[in-house]
Amino acid sequence: MNKRAVILAGGKGTRLRPYTVVLPKPLMPIGEYPILEVIVRQLVERGFEHITMAVNHQSDLIKAFFQNGEKWGVKIDYSMEDRPLGTIAPLHFISDLPESFLVMNGDILTDIDYANFFNEHIDGSAIYSISAVERKHIVDYGVLESSKEGALSSFKEKPEIKYTVSMGIYMMDRSVLKLVPKNTAFGFDQLMHIMLKRECKVNVKLFKGYWLDIGRPDDYMIAIDEFEEKKGLFVK
Repeated sequence: MNKRAVILAGGKGTRLRPYTVVLPKPLMPIGEYPILEVIVRQLVERGFEHITMAVNHQSDLIKAFFQNGEKWGVKIDYSMEDRPLGTIAPLHFISDLPESFLVMNGDILTDIDYANFFNEHIDGSAIYSISAVERKHIVDYGVLESSKEGALSSFKEKPEIKYTVSMGIYMMDRSVLKLVPKNTAFGFDQLMHIMLKRECKVNVKLFKGYWLDIGRPDDYMIAIDEFEEKKGLFVK
C-alpha cells in the first residue's frame, strides 16, 4: 500500500514568538535542518511516497523551500487554507486522500517509526489511531484534601501525577471526514468529543521513545540542544 502523509503546517506559531516573526514555525532550524525537513526525511526513510502540506501562514516560504519534493525523493504538494480552520477541517480541501493516511503536526521532534504506526492502523479495526506518550508532572506544593467541614483528610507532599497526551501524530480513515463540518474551524479536540459520543473505534498507541513538541521557546531551545546530541536518532 502506498503511504500518504498530510503535514499540518499552516499555523502562525504564536507561542514561539519572537522566533516566528520572520520564519514560519515549520521552518525553524534545529541543527542544519528546519524541523519540517527532519520530518520529511523521516517519512521518506520509512517509505512514504506522497506528502501533502496543509499551509496558510507564510506558505510561500514553505513552498519555496520544499517545492515538489524532488530533492528528497518524494512527491510533495500543497493544500492552501483561505483562512485558519483548525487541525482537522483543512483535510476537506484535499480531494485525493486515500482510504487511510497519516496526519501530523509540522513541529514535532520524535524518533517514532512512522511506517510501523501506519501499518498497525491498517491491520487494526479502528477508524482513527492516536500516537501518545506518557508524561509525569510533579506538583510543587503539598496537596491537601479535606471534608466539607474543613477537616484534613489526607496530605501528599509534592505528589507525582501521570497522564497520557497526544503526540500530534494520527492515522485516520477517510470516512472520519463525514464527521467534520466543511468551511468551519474544527480541531482535533472537537473531533474526539464527537467520536466518543458516537462510540467510534479510536485506538491509542502508547509510544515509549523520544518526543518533543517545539511549540514554546523553552522547548525549542531543548530541541536544538538534544538534536545535536542525538542527531543519529532522528536523521540518517
